[in-house]
Amino acid sequence: MSKLQSLIPCPEPRGYAGNLGLLLTAHAQSERAAIIDLSNATAPRSVSFRALDESCDALARGLVRAGLRPGDRIGILSLNRIEFVITLLGAMRAGVVPVPVNIKLAADTVHYILNDAGAKLVFAESTYRKLCPTALPLCEYGDDFNVFLDAGPFDAVEPAPDTVAIQPYTSGSTGRPKGVLLNHHGQNWSRLILAHTRATTPDDVILVAAPLYHKNALNAIKQGLTAGAQLIVMPQFNIERYIEAMGRYRATVISGVPTMMSMLLTRRDMLEKMDTSSVRTVMMGSAPSSAQLLHELKHVFPNAQALVVYGVTEGGPVPLGPHPDEKPRPPGSIGFPYAGTLAQLINGATPDEGELILKNPGILLGYHNLPAETAKRVRDGWYHSGDICRRDAEGFYYFVGRTDDMFVCGGENIFPIEVETLLEKHTSVHQACVLPFDHEMKGKVPYAFVVLRANQQATEDELKQFALAHGPAYQHPRRVFFLDQLPLAGTNKIDQQQLRQIVAARTGEHKNG
Repeated sequence: MSKLQSLIPCPEPRGYAGNLGLLLTAHAQSERAAIIDLSNATAPRSVSFRALDESCDALARGLVRAGLRPGDRIGILSLNRIEFVITLLGAMRAGVVPVPVNIKLAADTVHYILNDAGAKLVFAESTYRKLCPTALPLCEYGDDFNVFLDAGPFDAVEPAPDTVAIQPYTSGSTGRPKGVLLNHHGQNWSRLILAHTRATTPDDVILVAAPLYHKNALNAIKQGLTAGAQLIVMPQFNIERYIEAMGRYRATVISGVPTMMSMLLTRRDMLEKMDTSSVRTVMMGSAPSSAQLLHELKHVFPNAQALVVYGVTEGGPVPLGPHPDEKPRPPGSIGFPYAGTLAQLINGATPDEGELILKNPGILLGYHNLPAETAKRVRDGWYHSGDICRRDAEGFYYFVGRTDDMFVCGGENIFPIEVETLLEKHTSVHQACVLPFDHEMKGKVPYAFVVLRANQQATEDELKQFALAHGPAYQHPRRVFFLDQLPLAGTNKIDQQQLRQIVAARTGEHKNG
């Protein structure tokens, strides 16, 4: 049997129709646990596929009873929990569009997102109700939520090809957050492709700690429930609790951003005491992964394939995967275009390097209320990602950097990932992050933020000299700051603003890149 075959058939294009909120209905009669919620570390909660399906119907009925109609928006302000999934899928069944919001954003940004979306109602954990505008109706998870549910069957809304299923927002790192309009048909394509090519089955146990308001965790949820796998859902990432859950539930799939996996490896003492043989897949996306990280993960998880997943909310969200002829993916590659995805590289020095543009059923319909931005990013059905990639002779793609991240130092183009990869080759360096800072003569220069390996030492000058000896001179970091760990933002990516604040506190510099 092909390793790409599973219990989930690879869909034909006409098979993408239907309501995304029904993605678990193939398993809706099962009493097996669909989700185990670890919000309370001492008292995990479990919900079966049958009970989850019934709760999603009850949520849809509750929305209709509350007067919401297809096309209306609801906000979600919560850490990961069972009710978050119920709200997402139940809203979709009613044709109501869920807007999951990053709860680590400032209150005024949350207000902007909810107002921009035109949310009619917000579901929230008690901790985060303070982020909700006072004028908006709010349903708090707990007793209020249980009262809101209206038990009984529900006939899900049948969506048209352009019906919006979910409206996540971009991080806003380059301006105000933008609402991304994703349709039911496109997201059905995405979930079926992922479950099929990753050979997901009901025997899988998927550990989820990345936030559900981000595509990384949403993909894991869609993939798992589609295939009937069990989802172990943590409220948020915590190194020790993550390792404990991995061992206790014999996780077969772990996923997150590379920073999470790097932090995981700092607790070798815990990992060496547990049996990691159950893990067959380590999925990392949303940021580049170094060759050193991939090597270390293979050592800790000997039975696992470490997959560098390229994902962008607007672009599928996962347009690249395994080779259709099962050719092995080269180390560091972000994959080969999935069936249904067209990919091109444009505006590069050669045909095999340039900006990645994509066309597939899952790309965004557009940005909410932003026609000019939509026209800039989506042209003739192609999504212009802003990511610079290269392609090898076999057709595999590799991430080089973002056009937004590239900076010019003394007339030379620098992508931060190139400097990070170089520094991580030093035997004492566990993890590196590089940002541009203003410079009177060069325009911008790279500063490095470094986490050293346990019981290893290095000096700033030593790492500068290492970079000069092993790479072009213009790439070497002009300053090196040593940290115990890199700070994480709300999506578990590295918090660049906090790194800039560290520079300001230590040097008095307030210059941005």
